[in-house]
This record gives sequence, structure tokens and C-alpha cells, in this order.
Amino acid sequence: MNIVIKKHFLLYKGYKLKCTIGKSGITLSKREGDLSTPRGTFSLGLLYYRKDRIKQIKCKIKKKTITKNMGWCDDSRSKKYNQEISFPFKYGAEALYRKDRIYDLFINIKYNSWPVVKKRGSAIFLHLADSKYKPTKGCVGISKKNFMKILPLINKNTKISIN
Repeated sequence: MNIVIKKHFLLYKGYKLKCTIGKSGITLSKREGDLSTPRGTFSLGLLYYRKDRIKQIKCKIKKKTITKNMGWCDDSRSKKYNQEISFPFKYGAEALYRKDRIYDLFINIKYNSWPVVKKRGSAIFLHLADSKYKPTKGCVGISKKNFMKILPLINKNTKISIN
């Protein structure tokens, strides 16, 4: 069963949960920096988490601890575009270890991952929303409480459909 994103709701296994998406809405023609969420059905990658902030995780997917030097390349000049990187890094990249808590827990949405197409968008995640559900730069955000509710139900075959 797929996770479905429709307008500002995440639908999954009987749950209808409030979510936030990119400030520019949903698009079929995603471009780097356009603030839109890509339309389509995508596989899910690793679960990343801050073990200093998230104590217990019940999940069926592979997980990875976020460290202070981790980032995600969003610079299309790099061979590591749309991939996890380590700082120091000579190209543009987003830090994964953040103060604002939205990346305390996230799953990589496998958008533009095989093959990676330069400038088609990077770092599209299912992550934590801020308390006001402020629009994202292209990701999908849900509350920590709701993330923890659906996380044990997600497995390696779960996909996300963004409509």
C-alpha cells in the first residue's frame, strides 16, 4: 500500500494526517530551487534520525544516524548531486544536522535518484513539519507524533504517491 499525498493530507493505512508540501505546490516539471513538490510515485530510501533527539524508533526500513558532518548535495555542478555527502564539501549542500528539528527524523523520497538528472531537484524528503506547518522547499512535512504513528507500518515495498 502506498502513502498518498493529496493537497495538505497524507493518507496511509486508514490514517488521514495533516501535512505540508512545497510553497509552490505540486508539479510534474520539478526544477532545483523552484519550491515545488514533485508529482509522481516514488520509492522510499533510508530513514535518517538524530539519536540525541529521537530515542526509540520502531521501523521495518533501514535506518541511519545523522551526524554533525552530514549533508545532502543540492549543487548540480557536483558528481554527488542529490546524494548524501560529508562536510567539508566544496559544492553546495544542505546540512542534515539542524537546530530547527525538522530533520530530526526523515525518510529520503527517491525522486531524481536513478539516474540523477542535473537541476531536476534534490533533497526531497518526508520530514517533520514545524508547529505551524509552514510550506517546505519541496519536501513533505508531517508532525513528529504522526510520523511515529505511521513509521512502524512502512516497509521496503512502501512507495509514496504525490498527486
